[in-house]
Amino acid sequence: MQTITPEQTGFSTERLRRLDSLIERYIETGYVPGVQMLVARHGQVFYDRCFGWMNVEQQRPTVPDTIYRIYSMSKPITTVAALMLYEQGHFHLDEPVSAFIPEFKDVQVLGENGARVPPKRPVTIHHLMTHTAGLTYDFLQTSPVDRLYESADLRNRAVPLQEWIKKLTALPLVNHPGTAWRYSMATDVLGYLVEVIAGMPLDTYLQKHIFEPLGMVDTSFYTPPEKADRLATLYGWGMWEIGADYVGDFTQPTQWLSGGGGLLSTMADYLRFCLMLRNRGELDGVRLLGPRTIDFMTSNHIPQAMLPLKSEPDPHYGYGFGLGVDVLLDPPAAGRMASVGEFGWGGAAYTHFWIDPAEDIIAIKMTQMMYRDSDGNAVPRRDMNTDLRTAVYQAFME
Repeated sequence: MQTITPEQTGFSTERLRRLDSLIERYIETGYVPGVQMLVARHGQVFYDRCFGWMNVEQQRPTVPDTIYRIYSMSKPITTVAALMLYEQGHFHLDEPVSAFIPEFKDVQVLGENGARVPPKRPVTIHHLMTHTAGLTYDFLQTSPVDRLYESADLRNRAVPLQEWIKKLTALPLVNHPGTAWRYSMATDVLGYLVEVIAGMPLDTYLQKHIFEPLGMVDTSFYTPPEKADRLATLYGWGMWEIGADYVGDFTQPTQWLSGGGGLLSTMADYLRFCLMLRNRGELDGVRLLGPRTIDFMTSNHIPQAMLPLKSEPDPHYGYGFGLGVDVLLDPPAAGRMASVGEFGWGGAAYTHFWIDPAEDIIAIKMTQMMYRDSDGNAVPRRDMNTDLRTAVYQAFME
């Protein structure tokens, strides 16, 4: 996909070799099985390389059309879908979710003494988009509610969203809505909200209103048989293969259309989504959102009292959160060489993207690695995404 030389965009070809070396070291030391890395400036790709393996055992190299489980990089896509309905006047951001999903009328909060109490305010759509609803994830394991999520098997791909929402709302919130930022299944609820308002399944809506208009031909909730050999193998720490019994079979249709983490995609497809964001809502003459909506989406919505963002494994220093994406507020506090206003997000299999509007840079990393040992325990890791920023920006000569 490379369309221009690094020097034509203000980058140094010689210094970009350090990016090559960095990625190769991560592969050689077993941090990742393979990597596909892309960097673009002014909407043109000047760096697009594949490293390592999409399947280690079979020695199948990473190739340009490799398909990846992008997990939480689904969240910005689902948020864009909801914002398209917002622009059409279907809801206000401060409107209670229960106006559309009645199951939320009776949701409770887990009190300090373990008793369930009514929330001090209802969960709103804005809370869903900003992860301030009081929902959580089972893998966080920092609250008794996380363990309730785990027992409820809330990531079962055989459960339709309509049934899933009943299971979710039967469980308490971790905290009162709007009082804390907590990474959660809120975007899955947002995906169901899209279904309810649009009157069609989430996969149908995304296909009709985002994937087809943007030309994202390989993005979906499962990989059909004719594309199955392009799906990269998912690995855990120590290069053990994570099978369908652990994360679900992504080669089969799913009943649980997870807007928060269920999509698969390719580098080429996700680049088109990023280009739309970079262009403030438009790509190749197709407009999904207005420019001001993108600006609003990529602005920080989290008050100072809720910062730093607390996420696994460490606090997210220097960042705020917009609607479906994080937003860089303070590069020194983040410890990252980047620009104020950078936004992006990542996925559970260590996929990651960022967009830097100040320098007009897009960077996307694809891989398939979960930092869990074979017993499911989290394993400490070096922050590759910070290293990637250093390697990219040190090669920027302007």
